[in-house]
Amino acid sequence: MVTTIGIDPHKATHTAVAINEAEMVLGEITIPADRYQTKRLMDWAGDVNGGGPRVWAVEAAGGLGSLLSQQLVAQGERVLDVPAVLASRVRVLSSGRSEKNDPNDARSVAIAALRQPGLGVVHREDYVQVLRMLAKRHRELTSLRTQAVCRLHAVLAQLKPGGHSRHLSAKAASRMLQGIRTLDVVGEQRRATAKTHLADIRRLDRDIKANKALVRKAVNAADTTLTDIYGVGPLVAALVIGYTGDPSRFASADHYAAYNGTAPIEYSPGGNTRHRLSLRGNRVLNHAIHMSAIAQISKPTSAGWAYYDKKQAEGKTKKEAIRALKRRISDALYRQLAADHQRHQQS
Repeated sequence: MVTTIGIDPHKATHTAVAINEAEMVLGEITIPADRYQTKRLMDWAGDVNGGGPRVWAVEAAGGLGSLLSQQLVAQGERVLDVPAVLASRVRVLSSGRSEKNDPNDARSVAIAALRQPGLGVVHREDYVQVLRMLAKRHRELTSLRTQAVCRLHAVLAQLKPGGHSRHLSAKAASRMLQGIRTLDVVGEQRRATAKTHLADIRRLDRDIKANKALVRKAVNAADTTLTDIYGVGPLVAALVIGYTGDPSRFASADHYAAYNGTAPIEYSPGGNTRHRLSLRGNRVLNHAIHMSAIAQISKPTSAGWAYYDKKQAEGKTKKEAIRALKRRISDALYRQLAADHQRHQQS
């Protein structure tokens, strides 16, 4: 008989509840989240099921339970990732045990893993996590640079009528600051503040360049064929691989399109069948696919441009044509991801 152990992870503590196939509680424990957490859980689990077969179920194994999940996998344990929404539904529907507390949450996680087929299996972290971290870092750096540029624009508008043009480079801003004369004490302080923002932009530019170099190396190490698709460079490939994870968890290209938000939603008012933009799904993946689509339609000789032009000839608006192209790119990405995953599994 297989024992299912549900874990409700927190920052300071972890609560585990073991159940059998009849959902009977065999034992529960709450341990501190420290360097001994894995040993404590393994020793406790051995006492509960006597060393028999077991499976661990961690709520949101990619979040607070990420480190613990990886530690259990490193010990050779089988670990399932239980979505928090699924565990919450089980807890609410459980008769007599719907109270919100750690033991009930852990029990709900265990029941969800026992009764719900097809849950994701946690694997050892590899290049996928590396690419996700690098892609996330790129997004953080570009966001910080945008903020610094906006702050610089605001200060320049107070130093010179009209400020600077929308497209502002560090060199142009530096020349503008050097060319401003006869400032009072307030103006000099504004110029000093502008120079501080300019220094932030230059530093962020260096960080972005260095991070892009790391992304290129990581994508090469990942041995992916995504970059064979026109418009998919190292950065887009890193975003797609890092935020897709294991592609085998998607049953088809349609499931993947629903996950990344490129599958349109039906909108049929008054009996007229129409489709509109989906705001569901992973927005980071959707943005990566959008960047690829824009790259394709910027080159008239590309297949993406031909498809985009064809959709407009069929009567679709430019936005509708881009949405159709994004779905086409999503399908191509899914095929490449699935092929790469199968090739890596065989090697």
